[in-house]
Amino acid sequence: MGKDDQGLHTGKRRFQVVPRVLVFLRNKEEVLLLKGAPDKRIWANFYNGLGGHVEVDEDVFTAALREVHEETGLVVSNLELRAIANIDAGNNETGILMFVFVGQSRDRRLISSREGGLHWISIHELPDKELVEDLPWLLPRLFKMKSDQAPLYLHYHYDDNDKLIIRTA
Repeated sequence: MGKDDQGLHTGKRRFQVVPRVLVFLRNKEEVLLLKGAPDKRIWANFYNGLGGHVEVDEDVFTAALREVHEETGLVVSNLELRAIANIDAGNNETGILMFVFVGQSRDRRLISSREGGLHWISIHELPDKELVEDLPWLLPRLFKMKSDQAPLYLHYHYDDNDKLIIRTA
């Protein structure tokens, strides 16, 4: 099978996605979160995990490793896929497919990031009001999961009042 056999040129309009990765690194009872810089286009002044877009020549695991290294200076290899979220952001043609990983870091030495400030925060004292809106729901579920569990399959969309709705399979 070649490129033309992948079914993208059928003449039918299909929902397409932009692949992204999101990574939460733990060190004992703390999680590494990035507080978005005040001038960041999305999630300014909110805590989120590490991550970003998957490049054309990457698989999602390699993208996750690259994003962690670019944003923190850390080299990790023990990431586990914990969730896959299909995100309908209100565009009828394009959405986001988010691959969510959790990993461990023994190293706590971080480089500064232009994306924002890096903070090790206790998983028992997460600042709910300063987290990206899905994290108060998502993080406890991710951290309770066992290594051999299947990932969570999630669908995110926004209602008529622009409120995030999370649906699980």
